[in-house]
Parts: sequence; structure tokens; C-alpha cells
Amino acid sequence: MKKIILLLVLVLLAFSFAKSGAFAEDSIGWYTVRNTEHKQPRLDSSLAFIEKYGAVYVDRAHGDNNEEKVIYLTFDVGYENGNVEKILDVMKEEGVQSSFFVLGNIVVKNTELVKRMVKEGHLVCNHTYHHTDMTTVSSYEKFSEELKLMENVFKEKTGSEMAKFFRPPEGKFNEKTLRYANDLGYKTVFWSFAYEDWDNNKQMPCGKALEKIRSNIHNGAILLLHPTSSTNAEIMKELIISLKNDGYRFATLEEIGG
Repeated sequence: MKKIILLLVLVLLAFSFAKSGAFAEDSIGWYTVRNTEHKQPRLDSSLAFIEKYGAVYVDRAHGDNNEEKVIYLTFDVGYENGNVEKILDVMKEEGVQSSFFVLGNIVVKNTELVKRMVKEGHLVCNHTYHHTDMTTVSSYEKFSEELKLMENVFKEKTGSEMAKFFRPPEGKFNEKTLRYANDLGYKTVFWSFAYEDWDNNKQMPCGKALEKIRSNIHNGAILLLHPTSSTNAEIMKELIISLKNDGYRFATLEEIGG
């Protein structure tokens, strides 16, 4: 009888630890619960543990009732196909700064383009060197090696320090990746809106994409866009102007990151 009771206690403890995130080492795909009222998306309770490591997906300081309206444009970029430069041109014309999460490939092959990002006031942040699924990395040393490789190549090629913001490739994460990034001095940045813009062979029509983004806009939004998208390059000017007309200003992650 005592053995049965002990077994039950151990099972309950294991369940409790797993629920609290102590055993949260499985790969999780980032998501939020959207709404149609232009309010900040709800964070599912199962993902609340991200806050323990300072990770963000929205600017809570600029919540639904804050009169100052702020948007964070963020881009995940691994290569150039002509559209990244077009988007930079638009942002320069409109006086808008954003945050680029880069891979090693674009820093090595398109160094001048990345230097331009820095020169024009954009933040350049860490998306890993190889676009690695960091939930599969077995140790802190290997995790650190991947991020530091990106830092070092960026420093070598541009002469600048990489901003200490990290976005896990494909939004795959677990408690271990958040803890390791935090220990390395990085703030993990997810997003409160993204859409299907990454496949260059399946681009959404411009009008539909613009409407999809605008219908999901909310104060403090962190938008994830891919600058290789021909649709995004086409709609960027109209999107920025329309959001300005709605009273939004654009900020880089330094403001949310502290």
C-alpha cells in the first residue's frame, strides 16, 4: 500500500513539474490567440513561462488603452533577392527604423546591404548563423557557439556590435532555449502578428496582404515580416503611410528591450 501511495505521489509531482515548465524541453511552435478588435493578442497560459526569461511578443507598456500608438517592424532575413533593398529604400524615404534578424548568409554575401541597415538606424539582431532549430541543441556550449558565431561574423564584416535580441528560427523554442539566450544576455523576441509571406512561389495578392496586416494591427504590435517577399516590398510604402495616418509611430526593439 505504501508503495502505491509513493508511486501516486511521484506521478503527481512529475505532472506538477511538467505543467510548470520544469520539464519543458520539447519543441514548441510560437503562436498567439488573435482577435478582431485591434487588441493585443492573448498569450496562451501554457506559454506564460516565457516571461520568466524576459522574452517578449508584444509591447505591454503600450497596451490597448495607451494613447500613444507604437508599432515594431521586425524582419527575418537570410538572403537578398532584390526585395530587401526595396524595403530599405521605402523605410529611408519614410524615415522609419526597424529591426532585422539576420543569418550568417546575408552578412557574408551582402555585407554592404547589412552595413546599410546599421547606417540607416535599423537594429541588426541575431537569428542564428545557420538557421538552426535551437531546440535540438544539446548543451549551453553549443547554443552559445551558434549565437557567438553570428556575433563574430557580423562584427568582422561590419565593424559593429550585434544588438542583443534573439529570434529562434521558425519560432521553435522551449524553456531551455529561453534560459540559454537569457544567460547569454539576449532578449528573445517573438511576434504578435505574422502571415504567410515567406514562400516566394506562393505570394499573397497585395490587396489581401495589406488588409490582413491592417485588420490585425494593435498598439504595441511586434510585426514579423520577411523582406524577401515581393508582396511586402510592393505594399510597404502604403502600409507605413496608412499606419502613420492612423497615429502610429515606428520604434526599434531597443525601446521595448530596456
